[in-house]
Amino acid sequence: MLVKIRCNNKIIQNIHIKIFSSNLRYLNKEKKKKRGDNVVTLHKMATNIKRELSVDLDLDEFTLDFFPFFRVCKDGHVDRYILTMEEKPGIDPITGVQTKDIVISNDPAITGRIFLPKMDDTGDDTGDPKSKKGLQLFVHFHGGSFCTGSAFSPITKEFLTQLVSRAQVIAITVNFRLAPEYPLPIAYDDCWAAFKWVASHANGNGSEPWLNEYVDFNRVFVGGESSGANLAHDVAIRASVEPIGEGLKLIGLLAIQPYFTTRENIRLIQYLYPSSRELDNEPKLNPNIDPRSCKLVCDKVLICVAENDRFKERGLTYYYSLKSRWEGNVELVDTLGEGHCFHLLNAKSPNIEHLMAKLVSFIKKDD
Repeated sequence: MLVKIRCNNKIIQNIHIKIFSSNLRYLNKEKKKKRGDNVVTLHKMATNIKRELSVDLDLDEFTLDFFPFFRVCKDGHVDRYILTMEEKPGIDPITGVQTKDIVISNDPAITGRIFLPKMDDTGDDTGDPKSKKGLQLFVHFHGGSFCTGSAFSPITKEFLTQLVSRAQVIAITVNFRLAPEYPLPIAYDDCWAAFKWVASHANGNGSEPWLNEYVDFNRVFVGGESSGANLAHDVAIRASVEPIGEGLKLIGLLAIQPYFTTRENIRLIQYLYPSSRELDNEPKLNPNIDPRSCKLVCDKVLICVAENDRFKERGLTYYYSLKSRWEGNVELVDTLGEGHCFHLLNAKSPNIEHLMAKLVSFIKKDD
C-alpha cells in the first residue's frame, strides 16, 4: 500500500508501507517486555527509519508520541506518521459503481462520499440511471482509532465499491472530524449529525438527489470497521432513543472487527477523549455497560471478529452482551488466521471473499 510519510514536516510520497515492517516488529517485541521509556524505543526506531529512508527524525521536537498514529509537537502541532491519500470520485470501470462527494454540513464541517450501484436501465444520453426507488442504504463510518483514516481513502473506496456492486445497495461513508484536533466525543456527534441528515431525505425532499430518488428508507443499515463500528453502534443506539423524524427504519448494524476500549489502548484514548474520566465505564467506548443497548430498534446485528485481532475479546464480549440483553438477532462471524481489518490491509488475503459474501448476505436477506 502506498502512503505518505511526514518527517520533520516534509512529505515523502509513494513510500511503501513495508519500510516500517522492521520497526513494527521491534515495537511489538518491546510491548511484550516490561514497558520502558517510550523515547528510548522511538530513538531506536528512528535510527532504522533514517537508514531506510535517508531522512532525519528529530525526536526532540515533540512531547507525546502515539506510534503508529501521531505525535504531538511542543508547539501543539499534531504530526501524523501516515497521511491518508485520497482518491477522486468517479465511475469504477469494472463494476460501474458511481461515486460523488457530498457536503453534509458546513457548520460543523462534515463531508462524505456516496456510492451508487450500476443499473441496467439508463434515463438519457448522459448515462444517468433512471429513477429506481427501492434500494437499501448502508451508512458507513471508517476506522482509524478516531484519529486517522478518511472517507476518501483508496481502501475505503475499494471496499465500498465491492460491497455496493455485489449487494446492490447505495452507500454513504461519512468524513467526520478526527481527534485529537477535534477531541472525542466530536466524532460521535458528527456521525449522529450525518445520520440525521440522511434521515431528512426520507420524505423525498432532501438536498441529495441520489438519496431522494433511489433509497427505500425502510431498509437502512449502519456499520463500519474498527472504531467505525464503535461509531456505528453509537449511531444505532441514538437512533433508538432519540427523535430522528418519521420515515426511516433501521434494519441492521454491521460491526466489523469492532474497536472498543481496552486496557492495552487506554493511554491513546485518554488523550483523544479528555473529558471522559473513567474510559472503561464510558458507554460510547464500552457499550457492554450501556443500559440503552437493550433498546436497539434494528432487527439484527452482525459482529465480525478475527482470530489474531488483539481487539477480538471486546468484540466477543459485545456479542455475548447483546445476546443476553437484546431481543434482536445477533450473529457472529470469526475469521481464522487473520488480524485486525485484514480485509482492508491485506488485499491478497483469501479470506476477504468469505467475509464480503457474509456482509452481502446479511444485507440482502432483507430483500
